[in-house]
Amino acid sequence: MKSEFEIAITQLCSDRNVSPEVIIEAIEAALVSAYKRNYGPNQNIRVSVDRHSGQARVYVSRIVVAEVEDEDTQISPEEAGAIDSSAELGDVVEIEVKPRNFGRIAAQTAKQVIMQRIREAERDSVYLEYADRVGELANGVVRNVDARSQNVTITLGKAEALLPRTEQIPGEYYRFNQRLRVYLAEVERTGHGPQVIASRSHKGLLRRLLELEVPEIYNGTVEIKGIAREAGSRSKVAVAALQAGIDPVGSCVGMRGVRIQNIVNELNGEKIDVVPWSEDEETFIANALSPAKVQRVILDHETKKAKVVVPDNALSLAIGKEGQNARLAAKLTGWGVDIRSETEALEDAKRQEEEAREAAIRAQQEEEARRAAAELLAEAEALIEAEEGPVAAVEESVEEQAVEAVEEAAEESIDELAEAPVEEPMAALEPEAPTSEDASLATEAVETEVEDVTEAVEAPAPEEMAEAEEPLADVTAEEPVEEVVEGEPSSEEMEEGPETDVSEESSSDEEEDDDDLDDRRRGAQRRKNRKRILEYDERLGEVVSRRRRKRDEKWRWDEDEF
Repeated sequence: MKSEFEIAITQLCSDRNVSPEVIIEAIEAALVSAYKRNYGPNQNIRVSVDRHSGQARVYVSRIVVAEVEDEDTQISPEEAGAIDSSAELGDVVEIEVKPRNFGRIAAQTAKQVIMQRIREAERDSVYLEYADRVGELANGVVRNVDARSQNVTITLGKAEALLPRTEQIPGEYYRFNQRLRVYLAEVERTGHGPQVIASRSHKGLLRRLLELEVPEIYNGTVEIKGIAREAGSRSKVAVAALQAGIDPVGSCVGMRGVRIQNIVNELNGEKIDVVPWSEDEETFIANALSPAKVQRVILDHETKKAKVVVPDNALSLAIGKEGQNARLAAKLTGWGVDIRSETEALEDAKRQEEEAREAAIRAQQEEEARRAAAELLAEAEALIEAEEGPVAAVEESVEEQAVEAVEEAAEESIDELAEAPVEEPMAALEPEAPTSEDASLATEAVETEVEDVTEAVEAPAPEEMAEAEEPLADVTAEEPVEEVVEGEPSSEEMEEGPETDVSEESSSDEEEDDDDLDDRRRGAQRRKNRKRILEYDERLGEVVSRRRRKRDEKWRWDEDEF
């Protein structure tokens, strides 16, 4: 026969949905707290409760030491030997005590500890129960509707679930004590206990309702391949039969649509389209756009997009209200759907053919222009190399002669310094270091010699001289000309003075100077032309002339645009 203690523990466990061990541990912890409140918190207390009779025993643990400093935690060897003859220094000895006359505060503390432990155990049991049920359906009763946030509190038996505004079906209203079937989306552990989040707009709710209403889905002969849902408006479900001889769509719809109608009523009139699933992506996309009839589907695997062609009279049906049908089909198949009518598809095909033809013609023209430019460039480079061949050889020989002359001059200066008398100061014996001005003068001299030799090699024929007069006239025309006012002396007369006369000899000298100047200008023009290169510019589509620029004194050339 059970004692009153056992009966009370059993009743409490059934009400709170906790195990008896949790209740016993809570009672022991409450007795320890009450003892410490009356006899000091520094003692090591252990309480043992008999699970049948409910008798409690309290034990105090103390350490055996040679000199006792704290009587609450230490004991002398003599006292320890009276309790346990085998006790030695450093051992722990438990002494049973019998506390009496607990006060009101101690009893209240014990009660609070017991209730707190039971609540914690209850919360843990609820969390463990509903954490395993995430993704399942649950039946609940509406207990509260928040007027401000529109959140609904639903009682699920031993726990309460929260139905947020975002998880509700748009346009659906809830009343007090209304029974609801919800989908358990999430279970969280909070400071006030487990928080269960329910949902009515999750696509998992539709899956679980189909499993309840369609036995073939529950048994596994028909499989749900995908669900696309817009809660409160429309949903699409793709199903496939795993056993031959079974119609997956007919199994879900039922006789006269009874099965699917029950699900529609549960979801407050939400439309549900059940389409057959297919391994062929084109067929699957065409089925997903039902009830519209599709003529052909063109897939682009790189961009994951499908172009669907439908009859002209079925375009609005395929797109749906505000594009809903096409949007759900894209979610269900995972492809971007571009719906075109038959007329639009023909126009697009013609336009693409014209664009491809124009692109081919343009590419051919560009290739011909590039080939012609390459031929012109090769011919121009050959002409330039033929003209620059002897000039480069002469320049190289002149440069070598100039270097040899400089070396001979340096050796002569060193010999003269070696023959100088010893009495001269030491500074006179050391050759002066060449300055930057000397180096520049030597460089100019070498360049002048090279230019003279180049002019001698490239002396133009009389016919070329006649042809070159016109551009030289343009060059001389750009030079400023002084205006001579009658009665006023010119700038040359002012420099020479009033006694300077112009004779025939001076005029002949001026003509010779003009001829020399023209020769120098023609030589400069030829050098300028020789320092240019011809290239084909792909951006302009023609051969352009570019100028060469001397980078340093080593006769290395760099290219620069002109």
